[in-house]
Amino acid sequence: MRAIFVLFDTLNRRFLPPYGANDVVAPHFADLAGRSVTFDNAYGGSMPCMPARRELHTGRHNFLHRGWGPLEPFDDSMPELLSRAGIYTHLVTDHQHYWADGGATYHPRFRTFEFFRGQEGDEWKGHVADPPVAAGQAPTVTNGELRRQDRVNRLYMTSEAEHPQTLTFDAGLHFIGTNAEEDNWFLQIETFDPHEPFFTYDDYRKLYDTAYDGPELDWPDYVRVSEPQETVDHVRSLYSALLTMCDRSLGRVLAAMDEHDMWDDTMLIVGTDHGFLLGEHDWWGKNTPPYFQETIHLPLFVWDPRSRRSGERRTSLVQTIDLAPTLLDFFGRPATRDMQGVSLADVVESDAPVREAGLFGTFGGHVNVTDGRWVYLRAPARPGNQPLAEYTLMPTLMRGRMPVEVLREAALASPFGFTKDVSPLRVPGTAYTDPYAFGSMLFDLNTDPEQQHPVIDDGQELRMATLMRDLMVANEAPAEQFERMGLPATGPLAPEHLLCREQAGQVETSRRRPLRAADFPRSRIDVTTPISTLLTEPDAVAVLRAHLGDLVDGPLPDEVLELGLLDVAGVAVGLIPTATLHRIADELAEL
Repeated sequence: MRAIFVLFDTLNRRFLPPYGANDVVAPHFADLAGRSVTFDNAYGGSMPCMPARRELHTGRHNFLHRGWGPLEPFDDSMPELLSRAGIYTHLVTDHQHYWADGGATYHPRFRTFEFFRGQEGDEWKGHVADPPVAAGQAPTVTNGELRRQDRVNRLYMTSEAEHPQTLTFDAGLHFIGTNAEEDNWFLQIETFDPHEPFFTYDDYRKLYDTAYDGPELDWPDYVRVSEPQETVDHVRSLYSALLTMCDRSLGRVLAAMDEHDMWDDTMLIVGTDHGFLLGEHDWWGKNTPPYFQETIHLPLFVWDPRSRRSGERRTSLVQTIDLAPTLLDFFGRPATRDMQGVSLADVVESDAPVREAGLFGTFGGHVNVTDGRWVYLRAPARPGNQPLAEYTLMPTLMRGRMPVEVLREAALASPFGFTKDVSPLRVPGTAYTDPYAFGSMLFDLNTDPEQQHPVIDDGQELRMATLMRDLMVANEAPAEQFERMGLPATGPLAPEHLLCREQAGQVETSRRRPLRAADFPRSRIDVTTPISTLLTEPDAVAVLRAHLGDLVDGPLPDEVLELGLLDVAGVAVGLIPTATLHRIADELAEL
């Protein structure tokens, strides 16, 4: 038995023909749907990239205990379990986060692995001199150093053959060709695409010629959309072009399975970690706003040679945590005690039900639950997004180590059931937004699939909040998560635990147009001045400290220091309330 898992990053199901897209060139995804089972109710769990991958390894949710981080010493790892059982496991990827501090324990769980450089801001080629900036490039406010490195990297990707996506699939096809006559292996072909930046080549871009003549924007900030509709349409065309390139790579895998006659004994899973907002809900990206369907309702295709079901669809509610048990089961291995996902073999066979509801979210963000029809996005009960703590024995962040100022407050916590009698460190948790600002929302996907009209329905909210609380208990959510969300850990929920009606004003406020510099007084130093500059002036520091307190004195990332307060308010929604920003602006103008 063999298995191939093709994992794309940031694949929005609404851009795929099997899910209704009629304006995207993706014939191989259509072909795949005819050769496999297509899942209509597949959801992610923990967001974004590495939290989702921890779920892919461990079969359990990450986001209630930990933000972006490595596999923990107590974690079960599906590819490692397969390797120990005599299954050869191999990873080919261009996903650069595996090689940063926050992802460094994932790829060694495979027996062998290959990595191809250059995606996004991968610290690859070294150029001391600044690379050229394309004429007409749209201004952006975040990821400045990564954007610089990306411009360097693109100098070494002048043809499709040099692109890391191409090289990744080349390597995957090499493994297939080399081992087509061998048994008992698992191959994960994983590309960072179609994650932003939406960089591809003219052959793909010309398929979506929008006659656009505005500023170039293939890597939008994760902020509210302020660009005109023609810019939004152009960015969507760039995403579509990169997706078509992904489709071509997928077609190469399908052709290899044909060539080597692999369909009789080789499982094929094709999926993603999450989606992306491309102007929907007036947002770019992910992470900042709540997780609407475009980011968390995922495409998933499974070919299981045991049942040989193809060209069929499944409605059962499944999640990312189910993929590790599915692959273990395929090779005759049981899921571990700590895995909360289940094998999808029965679902592929007969659409057997899996779960009543699924939990999803990001660390420090909304906690969310869906039953496949209703979706409940619950914000914290109070502003401030506290209490919040991370539990880890791997104190690293996405691109660095946890600051010593944070680690000085670390303490050993009691073990959780899944930590195998190991006490993790409890460290203060932070999130770069305060989701309280967005409020809590309830949607009926049957009547409102675009999630434009939040519902106030106390009965449905009580039912969904109870499902959420019960899933949090089943996942051993720490006590502070129940307190943060205003939910009791035991006992029945009551009307006083509901939030949608109470927070309806926040929902409405969050949908207003984004703040602009023209909304504030301009002076020598103001809300557009880099924070690094404000911190050099004692009077400005006094103003900031009076309104922002500990935020001013805490360790701030270099990237944040180069932003103005207005930019921070746009990226880290809720961190600086609008009224507070206006007071700061008025007082800075008086200095």
